[in-house]
Amino acid sequence: MSTTYETRYASSPTETKGMDTEALRSNFLIERLFEENKITLVYTHYDRYIAGGVMPIAQEVVLETIDPLKAPYFLERRELGLINIGGAGIVKVDGESFDIGFKEALYIGKGKKEVIFASKDQNNPAKFYINSAPAHHAYPTKKVTKADAEIVELGSLETANHRVINKLLVSSVVETCQLQMGMTELKTGSVWNTMPAHTHDRRMEVYCYFEVPQGQAVCHFMGQPQETRHIWMQNEQAVISPPWSVHAGAATSNYTFIWGMAGENMDYGDMDGCAITELR
Repeated sequence: MSTTYETRYASSPTETKGMDTEALRSNFLIERLFEENKITLVYTHYDRYIAGGVMPIAQEVVLETIDPLKAPYFLERRELGLINIGGAGIVKVDGESFDIGFKEALYIGKGKKEVIFASKDQNNPAKFYINSAPAHHAYPTKKVTKADAEIVELGSLETANHRVINKLLVSSVVETCQLQMGMTELKTGSVWNTMPAHTHDRRMEVYCYFEVPQGQAVCHFMGQPQETRHIWMQNEQAVISPPWSVHAGAATSNYTFIWGMAGENMDYGDMDGCAITELR
């Protein structure tokens, strides 16, 4: 098999409050997303979300079902979104081919039986970061580029959070059941994302940090607003954020991150804000 996976169970705020560094990292951090010619996945019990990576090099890589799904094929009851953070790639969905370039996205709806990943140049392989959530309806497969995205510019250099939010797989751009994905790019000199921080009890979220310069790192903040914790992260790593948790980060340089969400509310603006002065 070219697919490997692990399962992460949900943790309560009370349980998480008592975790040390090793426990926080083993429960929430996804350290290795990309392996040559493999699909690596983490199945989390927060909204049955799956996050992972695909890096085809010398051969095509086929998306296979995994045991927790108890399904004959991966997308029998699921939808999938991906964003390419590597070289030019190709994704074949039931025989239809999509060229997916750097920072381009693809939504694949429920019921598609065959998904195949490939790179155009094995010396500069594609890196498909993928998210998947349970789905109740079959929506069409759709490629989304930054030109198609809903784009919002927020923050300022004075508060070190000047950033551009690219809403790629959201309800205003593409029909999905519950999955939403986008990409936030920080301007030079800015290091804070999603600040002021927030929670949204109706949705869980996963962050994938990339374009973190060599030798630099990201400090990801999580936990309840009055009981925060942190996880230090490297380039091309992801972190799971429970619905009850804040999710914000600051780094030693500017960077880009992909956010993916699932839950019962598709309203991007449905957030419970946390005043900066109230964080503990």
